[in-house]
Amino acid sequence: MALKLHLISLGCTKNLVDSEIMLGVLKDYQITNDTAQADVIIINTCGFISSAKEESLSTILEVHEKRKKSSILCVTGCLTQRYQKELQLELPEVDIFSGVGDFDKINKLIESKQNSYTNKVFLNDENSPRVVSNSTYHAYIKIAEGCNQTCSFCAIPSFKGKLQSKSLNTIKAEVENLVNDGYFDFTFISQDSSSYLFDIGLKDGLIKLIDVVEKISGVRQARILYLYPSTTTTKLIDKIGSSKAFFSYFDMPLQHISQEILMKMKRGKGSTKIKELLKHMRKYKDSFIRSTFIVGYPGETKEQFKQLKNFVDEFNFDRVNIFSYSDEEGTNAYNSGDKIKQKTIDKRAKVLGKVVSKQTKKHLKNMIGKVFDVVVDSTSSEHEYLLSAKLTLWAPQIDGEILINENHLDEDISIGKIYKAKITNIAGNHLLGTIIK
Repeated sequence: MALKLHLISLGCTKNLVDSEIMLGVLKDYQITNDTAQADVIIINTCGFISSAKEESLSTILEVHEKRKKSSILCVTGCLTQRYQKELQLELPEVDIFSGVGDFDKINKLIESKQNSYTNKVFLNDENSPRVVSNSTYHAYIKIAEGCNQTCSFCAIPSFKGKLQSKSLNTIKAEVENLVNDGYFDFTFISQDSSSYLFDIGLKDGLIKLIDVVEKISGVRQARILYLYPSTTTTKLIDKIGSSKAFFSYFDMPLQHISQEILMKMKRGKGSTKIKELLKHMRKYKDSFIRSTFIVGYPGETKEQFKQLKNFVDEFNFDRVNIFSYSDEEGTNAYNSGDKIKQKTIDKRAKVLGKVVSKQTKKHLKNMIGKVFDVVVDSTSSEHEYLLSAKLTLWAPQIDGEILINENHLDEDISIGKIYKAKITNIAGNHLLGTIIK
């Protein structure tokens, strides 16, 4: 009988790709969602900020309490790479530790029950075994690992190193293989996607990537996540905005808008440049702009926070994520002497959260009565008689859900298929839609 495997992937979609590689390497295992039945349990951790670290640690301890004595618990990923010695001392519950460079060797680590920390990050190629999870039509494509930026609040370069880009030929072959397996929707990801191929001296690497992907037959739609202000040009925006394959989807974490705070954060470009880029993005019809902001950065004054709040309110982003400042050892901000009290950070996050929530609700209400291209993902977790769908434009999981509660076709609705849907109402944060074509 095949051994049973339970895998938990925490954190970002870049982690998810690594988890899918491990599933591919361990394809002979039987997948189980029951921790108590698993022979091997793998937890792919996140170590980005405090809340993510806490989630990873609590997950490890919870899993250990539920697992059977004969099982093997393997913990891998960013948290273990960042805190190698500390975790091995503090977590005797774990049988195997590995970092961010051994996902393709996970079977050998399990067989030998050995820890492993490869100094180089792992980047899959077109020949890497992979089991795409959670979708029959969409796949994430990791185009690079590491980061050359020096943001004062971010510890990622300290444990993932400098930028390392995949080659264009590797990405082309990887996408072609997935197209042959029936995938038609792709999201391209990395820590800093607009710096793609900067590590080999090419300044227009992402533009070249778009050119390559557009020529692949079978790619019906695509989007790029995580542009960086100082490496994004109007030329790149124009390339994305005019592309026949890529949506005019612009995901650019800005973190703040105060010139003083941006300088402290070492973000490379100031508020004037940011506003110019955003204005250029809005030139494109149906542009969708997503961003991320940090509240409570050391030294942030009431006036600077108000400036951020007013900016977010006035620009009218399509989606915004808010992070409370997390004090991360190994970063420049960690040694700052003007830390904001946690109570104040929480209050500011709540205030900005209300602005963003109101804005998002307004965008959703504006969709009522209109017809959009949607793709059906699954039966909804809300109710067994509802289907879960999203706009084809939207990135999976993060931009919203449409609950399909009516079908005007003389056929059953198929998962992973694109339809025309009319948005009929809104229930909480969910849109209700009817399939019409």
